Amino acid sequence: MTSSETFDVIVIGGGHNGLVAATVLAKAGRKVLLVEADAELGGPARTEEFFPGYRASTAHVLNRLHPEVVKALNLDMNALLLPPPPLTPPRKGEGNSETLATPSPLRGGVRGGGGANLAPTALLSPHRDPIILSGGWGEAIDGDVSETEKRAWLAMRAQLVRYAAILKPFLARLPPGLEGMPLSEMLGVGGAALALKRLGTEDMRDFLRMMLMNVHDVAEEHLSSNLLKGFVAFEAVLGSHLGPRSPTSLLGLYYRLTGEMAGVAGGQVVPRGGMGAVVVAIRKAAEAAGASIRTHAEVSRILVEKGAAAGVRLADGTELRARAVVSAINPRTTLVDLVGADELDTGVVRKALAIRMKGNVAKLHLALSAVPAFRAPREALAGRLVIAPSSEAVESAFNPAKYGEFSPEPAMEIVLPSLSDPSLAPAGGCVLSANIQFAPYDLKGGWEAGKPAFLAAIMAVLERHAPGIGALVQHAELLTPADIEARYRMPGGHWHHGELQVDQMLVNRPFFGAERYATPIDGLWLAGSGSHPGGGISGVPGLNAARAVLGRRSA
Repeated sequence: MTSSETFDVIVIGGGHNGLVAATVLAKAGRKVLLVEADAELGGPARTEEFFPGYRASTAHVLNRLHPEVVKALNLDMNALLLPPPPLTPPRKGEGNSETLATPSPLRGGVRGGGGANLAPTALLSPHRDPIILSGGWGEAIDGDVSETEKRAWLAMRAQLVRYAAILKPFLARLPPGLEGMPLSEMLGVGGAALALKRLGTEDMRDFLRMMLMNVHDVAEEHLSSNLLKGFVAFEAVLGSHLGPRSPTSLLGLYYRLTGEMAGVAGGQVVPRGGMGAVVVAIRKAAEAAGASIRTHAEVSRILVEKGAAAGVRLADGTELRARAVVSAINPRTTLVDLVGADELDTGVVRKALAIRMKGNVAKLHLALSAVPAFRAPREALAGRLVIAPSSEAVESAFNPAKYGEFSPEPAMEIVLPSLSDPSLAPAGGCVLSANIQFAPYDLKGGWEAGKPAFLAAIMAVLERHAPGIGALVQHAELLTPADIEARYRMPGGHWHHGELQVDQMLVNRPFFGAERYATPIDGLWLAGSGSHPGGGISGVPGLNAARAVLGRRSA
């Protein structure tokens, strides 16, 4: 055992939040060491080869990287978000060339700041042309939809974006404290209250009325198109253990709409080089700031002396000392496994163990020999494809998950990242990456037996929307929540490291007593997705945790 190195701050976990925290702390002049258990940084955002010549990221769309994070790290977003190269129709026999060659109906609202192309979303149906949403979460709408329904969609969208903007400031800063709130935070809360008042009496009443509604009822109030209602429902519950009719499910949609890309609320991009390119950019920022990074460095214990963090012990016995420790991994793992129950009150241990974090989303990667024949214009194929036929269909997909069963008719979000970046697949090949709902962590009968049947159900849905896709499959990788847990050290396989529901948000995230990035252990801070505001590639937890550390005079 050695104990020869001392740092100002040790950051545990080399996901994007850990890298952001390390960069901000190093730029402030702190001596920072980031330790990562795996061989590579990035967690589910890293780009990996899943079949010879085919690469993909488990996190496949960028829609939340916060402007303050970009500014703090001085990231060159233009290098990541350059417009994708022109797409050429596949050769005969490679997918549906007639469909792919169809001129796109996409119009204004596609481009964002810095020249980046925002990825459109195509709402798919096996029997009709798709509805195409482009710009920031459907600023423009085209395709098989009536003019009346277009107006209804744009009116609902404008209202939801307006209401989400009221909540947005809370997600970019420290959650409000229940006591001793500094003046700057009081002003922030007051600003949100003023923005709410500026909505006007009717809008303010509607905002308050809708706050705890379920998303199904909201969609029913505004829309007639089943495809649009299914899309809204899917967006609200993606990544959660909720159905569209579940109480408070609208909050998930608000959370989605507080994100922005290229300066556009609700915007999204498929980065050149996959999400791993974002991880590489943040790592370069961390190293340029002077942070040291060690991989293959699994932490077995957070050292605590007299109630305060004193460093970490690695799995090989090495002890590294520091005045502060920032954990960008799961909060339950941090407190229960690495700190240990002997250093914590029983109430804290009980709360940490009670965090709901059982994932409900499976990840599918397909190595395809050609572009699949989805019924969508070629520009839309380079964005997102959503299969959610109606709000009722999404609810029906959720129902089995309540009883530990997978959905026989799953809803899904699909991207074909190799269309934007051909380097992700061999010449003529295509990568398909999909988030599949719903797939409960604790599957009745176990995933070893259930995975083949679930994959068959997924492929049956894909075959209806892209006839012949099964014949193109060179390899299929299906990651259940249990697989995601094992591969990325994410308890429950939940990408938010804890459900985003009312009792696990703001001052209750991850739980009351460990909120605002602090923990009951002095000098130990939480910086992962299990902290406020939650998951997605935003960098906000890492940024805010670093600022909290810097706010301490002794840090």
